[in-house]
Amino acid sequence: MAKIAIKKNPGSTDMTAMCDVAFLLLTFFVMTSTAKIPEALPVDTPASTVQTKLPETDLATLTVGKGKVFFDLKGKEVRAKTLELMATQYGVTFTEEDKLTFSRMDDFGVPILNLKQIIEMKASDRSKAGQPGIPTDSLNNQLKDWVRNARLANIEINDKELQIAIKGDAKEEYPAIRKVMDILQDQKINSFSLVTGLRGKDF
Repeated sequence: MAKIAIKKNPGSTDMTAMCDVAFLLLTFFVMTSTAKIPEALPVDTPASTVQTKLPETDLATLTVGKGKVFFDLKGKEVRAKTLELMATQYGVTFTEEDKLTFSRMDDFGVPILNLKQIIEMKASDRSKAGQPGIPTDSLNNQLKDWVRNARLANIEINDKELQIAIKGDAKEEYPAIRKVMDILQDQKINSFSLVTGLRGKDF
């Protein structure tokens, strides 16, 4: 008896729903992602196996590299208040728009008298501006004042002591790092974090 071969119809899969989901996800990531602005002072941190995450708030970061020191501070309100305190101390005037822009900025490294020029730049241009670093001379130690005023601002806004992190380039000479540490210790800041990169276990 002859067998009748029945052709199997594989059918078709409707991919419309999957395409819709993929398109929605793509749209979501495009709309929520932000372009990473290059660091004003990129540094190659020394390697370490220690994995301790820095806090997201109540933190100031001092970046040391190429003989320069840059300053960064978490929290928009704290940044704005710190700028107000520095402006009062140095007799510099900043508009409300300047304060708003500064509160959204990343790290910077210029004398206070030149800060307005950096504030008025586009975010993408600040990293190309050739910032000379914040003065740390004994006769013009603006870094000391930034740290002190940031601590005062953080206590006023968040009612917490500001934590400090030093992010130094692996090739930076030790005296440059030591100088920053001395500035902190002059203000009785004896506890601070050193930012490092992750090193493999088999390094």
